[in-house]
Amino acid sequence: MMISLAALAAGEPEATPKGAAVTVLKASKFCFSNIVEVSGLVLPRDEQQVRPEKFGLKVAEVLADPGDSVTAGQMLARLNDGNNSINVTAPVAGTISASTAIVGSPASAKGEALFSIITKSEYDLVGMVPMRDIGKLQANQTAQIKISGAGDVDGRVRRIAPTVEPNSQLGQVFLAIASNRRLLVNSSGRALIKTGQSCGVAVPLTAILYSTAGTVVQVVRRDRVETRRVETGLMAAGQVEIREGIQEGEIVVARAGALLREGDPVRPVGGSAEGK
Repeated sequence: MMISLAALAAGEPEATPKGAAVTVLKASKFCFSNIVEVSGLVLPRDEQQVRPEKFGLKVAEVLADPGDSVTAGQMLARLNDGNNSINVTAPVAGTISASTAIVGSPASAKGEALFSIITKSEYDLVGMVPMRDIGKLQANQTAQIKISGAGDVDGRVRRIAPTVEPNSQLGQVFLAIASNRRLLVNSSGRALIKTGQSCGVAVPLTAILYSTAGTVVQVVRRDRVETRRVETGLMAAGQVEIREGIQEGEIVVARAGALLREGDPVRPVGGSAEGK
């Protein structure tokens, strides 16, 4: 397009805009939750083994099966030693997890347990955590747990082992599961434990560009592109924490792209296009 000398002499601005139009936004503060992730297995918190007190007995009648919920004192089986009959009862309330009681089979005080009962039907998710995360965990921190076949349940940190496994450098953590659902022992589960919160400068994930030069964000200053190396941190809800490289309020390209290079002229458009 030809521009008249008269227009230039009069100081009229050039009609053709300079640079490509880019959508921009301000880097702003965002609060991220510090999350520790734990994967593990559902295990009974406590299990009671039920055996008769005498020797030389045989199972005469079985009144409960694995999977049954029982109350303390409930009759589980009837044994006999010839002329006498002995009742086997549940010492605690809970869920029967296993049974070897078969009519006609022997039962003794030192043999295999006739019944195993998960006390109060209480379960833990037991998993391993890297050393870097163990220090973030404390008893009673809340957890969101997802169990295979049972869905989402609430939980809390119940106990953290005082040692780590020497080869893997992982420590064991026990998460109490708060649920009345029927859970299967050895089911796999995954927990997210919120250990705190940090607030800092953040930009959308779309503003991050991963290049051979490292992780960068494209900043607009005086309507030109500046490429900034950044150190990223936590991620949540499509936002990325910027620990170093960008200050709050700086104008960044909302969708970083390889087509924009250092020094390119641009026309900022959109949220707070103050690329001065």
